Amino acid sequence: MSDKKTKGIWKVISASSMGTMIEWYDFYIFGSLAVVLSTKFFPTDNPTAAFLSTLATFAAGFVVRPFGALFFGRLGDLIGRKYTFMVTLMLMGGATFVIGCIPSYETIGFAAPVLVLILRLLQGLALGGEYGGAATYVAEHAPKGEKGYWTSWIQTTATVGLFISLMVILITKASMSKESFDEWGWRVPFWVSILMVYVSYLIRKNMDESPVFAKAKSEGKTSTNPLKESFGHKYNLKFVLLALFGATMGQGVVWYTGQFYAMNFLKTVQSIDSSQVDMLLGIALILGTPFFVFFGWLSDKWGRKSIMMAGMLLAILLYRPIYRAMYATTDLANKTEIVEQTKVVPSMKEVDATKMDSIYTTTKAYTDGTAVEEIKTKHFENGKLMIDDKGKDKIETKVTKKINSGDMWFLVFMVFVQVIFVTMVYGPIAAFLVEMFPVKIRYTSMSLPYHVGNGIFGGLLPAISTYFVTTAKDAGDPEFYLEGLWYPIGIAAVCFVIGMIYIDRKINTLHD
Repeated sequence: MSDKKTKGIWKVISASSMGTMIEWYDFYIFGSLAVVLSTKFFPTDNPTAAFLSTLATFAAGFVVRPFGALFFGRLGDLIGRKYTFMVTLMLMGGATFVIGCIPSYETIGFAAPVLVLILRLLQGLALGGEYGGAATYVAEHAPKGEKGYWTSWIQTTATVGLFISLMVILITKASMSKESFDEWGWRVPFWVSILMVYVSYLIRKNMDESPVFAKAKSEGKTSTNPLKESFGHKYNLKFVLLALFGATMGQGVVWYTGQFYAMNFLKTVQSIDSSQVDMLLGIALILGTPFFVFFGWLSDKWGRKSIMMAGMLLAILLYRPIYRAMYATTDLANKTEIVEQTKVVPSMKEVDATKMDSIYTTTKAYTDGTAVEEIKTKHFENGKLMIDDKGKDKIETKVTKKINSGDMWFLVFMVFVQVIFVTMVYGPIAAFLVEMFPVKIRYTSMSLPYHVGNGIFGGLLPAISTYFVTTAKDAGDPEFYLEGLWYPIGIAAVCFVIGMIYIDRKINTLHD
């Protein structure tokens, strides 16, 4: 490729990637702060239910992504790629900023979760239109035979967006007290997004339309009814379904397991300090992100299918051993407590005229450097211990572990391995989808299977897997923490079988 063309496509990638990265940042700020948000926008009398409600609200944004794909995909095939994902950028940024402004549940009651849900739905609709536009736009600028390499840069944006969201949260936490962050500081990452969106808008407004789409439009070869041509014709519908059940469905669950499920597992099941989790995830993401480009480039040489199927197979075989090793690493049963350093500090907190909390804060130290804080809260009303909705004494126990550097780096490696699986299935997927469909209906046709696979199958993963873990724990299963993995393993296995049987290597050059 000539220097002029190379410079031109880098300009395209930079503009597209920055906007897409910011949209992912906006989308994942909510997931990154799920534990905190569960105490702000939902009733706090049942922490587990509040956390599950937060995850369900987070998942709702994924569920509507296919509708955003249909609406904005149709728009993109009718009027153009550029203007469509300008709209999605502004919609996403505005919704994210407003989430940071909503009063808490204590202030406005059930209006808080309702408003958050509405804004999450708007975020999901916007993201449904963003990815297809950016991937299509870059692919239509890329030289023949190099789509995997150039579109893989777009693939890094989701992970970079997650990484930046974690870093913004860490910096915000470090700049204020724990009490201030819990009271109002958690809103700052939502507010920051509006500045990032403004910068991206300034960059994107100067972009030209895709030359491939512009040519098709000038020749009168664009579609007058993209939805009908995409899903109403049996031949094209076959490829839409193959893209979903043979590729994006498995890619979606691998993506969310390797990043979001890992984060929730470390924070809620392993009870590791939130800042340490954000830090180790950030390191693993930095180390793993270049492999998106590597596997995208490799797919130009070896084919998309072989790379993606290998990533799914490795995930299917290794998820349970990986998470078993992660859990054992911080399991206090495998550590030696320094008993003489254990301290218990009792305190009382008056909730209102009739309610009182009795709090016992226990700190423990272990020989390997692990430090544990356990806060046990007993809720009393009129002098009597309250009963929860299951008829048991209302006692809450919160455990926070500060892990040693050895455990920290082992967990970084375990998450990094999962990120490698993600890069194998996700790096080639944009080029794979673009090449399956003709220009005139490409935006619509590729967006739907991508967002069903990621939005429905992937986006529901945190809520479904957390439910499986909670149910297994209540049933007394000693390996309850592994039960949530059956969902991604099962979905990825079905996708692997369908992909291996029905995906043909010729798809790589169908519309290259």
